[in-house]
Amino acid sequence: MSQKYKVEGVTPYDQTRPKKEQVTELFNQIAPLYDKLNGVLSLGIDEYWRREALRWIRHYHPEHILDLATGTGDLAILAHHILHPKKITAVDISEGMMAVGDEKVMAKGLQQVISFEKQDSAALTLPDNTFDAVISSFGIRNFHSIDNSFQEVYRVLKPGAPFLFLELTVPEQKVIKELYTLYTNHIMPVLSGIFSYRQEEYEYLPNSIAAFPQGRDMMLVLKKHGFKNIRLRRLTLGTTTAYIGEK
Repeated sequence: MSQKYKVEGVTPYDQTRPKKEQVTELFNQIAPLYDKLNGVLSLGIDEYWRREALRWIRHYHPEHILDLATGTGDLAILAHHILHPKKITAVDISEGMMAVGDEKVMAKGLQQVISFEKQDSAALTLPDNTFDAVISSFGIRNFHSIDNSFQEVYRVLKPGAPFLFLELTVPEQKVIKELYTLYTNHIMPVLSGIFSYRQEEYEYLPNSIAAFPQGRDMMLVLKKHGFKNIRLRRLTLGTTTAYIGEK
């Protein structure tokens, strides 16, 4: 059964247009500067988060990986180096972001391993029981339908295979939460403003983080869609959380 999550109503620009349309527009627009912006906003530790998450699934030895909401392909490239799969299918709704990713893949000579496809996470045109792992970093909160997307992930995974994703989260510890709130409300807008000309673009990030199901709530969402052996791992004082569940 599908339900509406608060984050699905958080949009970059306005409430009258579909979220999918607005997210695509936003990321196509910021694609040329996305990697630099992402590194600045995460204070340079976003690669550490991705590495830690990927090491969590090394023992599955996945040979064919789906990187969902790949963006500019950073997770896919790291997955190649850490997990050594034979093939990575990287998908996104933003052609602008994937174009940047494709350039990075070509520069590294990884085009025989990593391929990009435009796909809607809520309606994947990929076969059942295909992938040894599905991975994603910082993209789930942008989905216009989390339930439909998780159903699709479950469908395309092989039995026993992991679904691993990273998301920015609001820390639970009081002092850290206060520092986090100070950063997102006052420092992040200044940093984002260096790269963006529209207030809505940098307001969307903290708003979508705050509205995203976190911790136990997200584990229950995974359980609802049939995933088993569900775990989470909090990173950097709870500012980022890695989730994993198995089909």
